[in-house]
Amino acid sequence: MANAELNDTNLKDCLSSIADPVFEKTLSASGFIKSVTVADSSRVSVEIELPVPSYPKESELSELIQATIQQKFPECQDISVNYSINIRGKQSGGRIGLNVKNIIAVGAGKGGVGKSTVAACLAYALQKLGARVGLVDADVYGPSIPHLVGTREKPVAQEFQNKDGQAVTRIVPVEAGGLKVMSMAFFVEPDQAVIWRGPMLHKAITQFLQDTEWGELDYLIIDMPPGTGDVSLTLSQLIDLAGAVVVCSPQQVALLDAVKAVQMFRQVKIPVLGIVENMSGDIFGRGGAQEKGKELQIPCLGEIPMNAEIREKSDSGNISELLTEGLESQQYLMKVAENTAIEIARTLIEKPSRPPLEIL
Repeated sequence: MANAELNDTNLKDCLSSIADPVFEKTLSASGFIKSVTVADSSRVSVEIELPVPSYPKESELSELIQATIQQKFPECQDISVNYSINIRGKQSGGRIGLNVKNIIAVGAGKGGVGKSTVAACLAYALQKLGARVGLVDADVYGPSIPHLVGTREKPVAQEFQNKDGQAVTRIVPVEAGGLKVMSMAFFVEPDQAVIWRGPMLHKAITQFLQDTEWGELDYLIIDMPPGTGDVSLTLSQLIDLAGAVVVCSPQQVALLDAVKAVQMFRQVKIPVLGIVENMSGDIFGRGGAQEKGKELQIPCLGEIPMNAEIREKSDSGNISELLTEGLESQQYLMKVAENTAIEIARTLIEKPSRPPLEIL
């Protein structure tokens, strides 16, 4: 039987049934094939468009594509596989007029597990991968993000034109290391306590999102207050969150509270992307989040070890330096960011966006 003719259509059909090694979906179903070009009977070019800023198995996918083409078209020996990135999103800010692809909540069942540290590191790590990123400190009662990122600047109000050409006043977020940041700490004195009931909290979070000029972002990270309070409900009603990351430490008492946080996000229809084990190591143990994740059927996005570098950089307001090449913490933090982006993309490939949550 004669071999199929090597042309653009047959080449694309040949590739469409390949399952990529990360999402385990066919290239056709996931929409990864951007273009194919047949130069002649022995030379072809394939461009794959990836939905995440970092794809850990490019080499494996390239080899799979090349082997499949050569099996189908033996005369083709020069096969070029190129990659481009188009970060996919749920357009999480669309309901409130924001041009933000993915809004991620970072929460914890209890305080003291390093939730804000993980949120800030996740934001900087995604930025290092090449994404456009913002960070909201929604931990209104204990805002610590400005200290972690090392800024004392104050946001300013500025006039912008909306899509109808009308002048509107919006808040310009502070920039710290290229990261756009908003926090309650910018509006109160360092020793001033915020004593608010739910409606005031709801209004503040709404302003941080709706009235801030975030511009175009691939990811907006929200550092949540610990526990299962009002902020989660506010966010579930206000925006279509891409998902939530739950932070815990390895010991059982922290894991028990992490389970409550997971169940809370599920109850308000926010997808749980996974769990991060922070302060992993000899003092608190290791691997508790991995086991609890299996029980809850959610992935463990990574383990961040107990590390003096993390404490020192956090205390000095230089947390972005933890992503410096060669530091021990860098590989762990980048892995968490990479896995978080993959889990978001996975939900988009596998499931449609959810309808708005109605609270009765």
